[in-house]
Amino acid sequence: MKALSRFLKVLLLPFSLLYGLIVAMRNMLFDLNILTSTEFKIPIISVGNITVGGTGKTPHIEYLITLLKDDYKLATLSRGYKRKSKGFILSDESSTANLIGDEPMQIKRKFPDILVSVDSKRVNGVKNLLKSEHGNDLSAILLDDAYQHRYIKPGLSILLIDYNRPITRDFIMPYGRLRESAEERSRANIIIVSKTPANMTPIERRIIVKELKILPYQKLYFTCLDYGNLQPVFGKDAVKIGDENWNKESFSILLVTGIANPKPLREYLDGFSNTIEELHFPDHHAFNQKDIQSIEKRFNELPGDNKIIITTEKDATRIFDMEIKQESIKKHLFFVPLCIKFLNEDKSKFDNQILNYVKKNKRSSNLHNIETDSI
Repeated sequence: MKALSRFLKVLLLPFSLLYGLIVAMRNMLFDLNILTSTEFKIPIISVGNITVGGTGKTPHIEYLITLLKDDYKLATLSRGYKRKSKGFILSDESSTANLIGDEPMQIKRKFPDILVSVDSKRVNGVKNLLKSEHGNDLSAILLDDAYQHRYIKPGLSILLIDYNRPITRDFIMPYGRLRESAEERSRANIIIVSKTPANMTPIERRIIVKELKILPYQKLYFTCLDYGNLQPVFGKDAVKIGDENWNKESFSILLVTGIANPKPLREYLDGFSNTIEELHFPDHHAFNQKDIQSIEKRFNELPGDNKIIITTEKDATRIFDMEIKQESIKKHLFFVPLCIKFLNEDKSKFDNQILNYVKKNKRSSNLHNIETDSI
């Protein structure tokens, strides 16, 4: 079976070479200013990656929001992946995950005072933000998953690299998992190695620094995942957990995920229960009633009375918008909040770099250059 898998993967190599050539030509056209980028005179911070799959963009965006929101009026702009709408949308109290996407909806619920917007054309999205009724008050814009969106030029570009999937040892998709060549990391002002072990040794750090070949104008930081206390998806009616009856031996968990890589969450939950069943769905999965029935069936099959369903915060955002009639699901469904922590002294250095950038680039006028965002 492994031999067949390797053979099928080799068949993808020519497609990767062709795709890599197309992407390289596109980047060259931008580098030569044949294709032009729009630059706005407002601090714009882009957070993105080179690899397909999760590197932790949303918790890093949320970290930036927490860092800046008390002193600056912020907006976020993403494409709203898998939303059931088109064009520019500025979220409000009636927004749902179907309308703006699960990650923007998660941000809107956690930070209701910031502007959360979606538009697949980032230049158009920024223009609409600046023209909105709150546009004149905006201090900075955070772009989510915009590393490849070169029609807009951010003032500060942050590239996330998953510690568990080094880009220097990967290949262009579909043979590998890279959206573009690892050499394109040179466009980043800041590189963050995410999902690193909290106990990473200095030797391991030096190996990564050497492998990434950080350029003089770049800064390198390391972050790890930090899981918070369980939160009920449907509020006050949830079962009470945490007393002496809920221990590792008698505590059963059904882990329901619709994310790219649920392995870190599973490893975290292993510390709380010896009995964990898993039910996986595709990344950004739009849950339906049939899925809820499957979840209920698997949950009822778990042993004992001390059992709950755990999902991710992103999945909880999509499930929350559904009309769920099964009370057993609503009472036993929890999510695990996820945030990031900087290793060692990286936090103060990173915070200062971000704060200094926003302070030094305070908005003076709306638009430096107007181009059409055609991608």
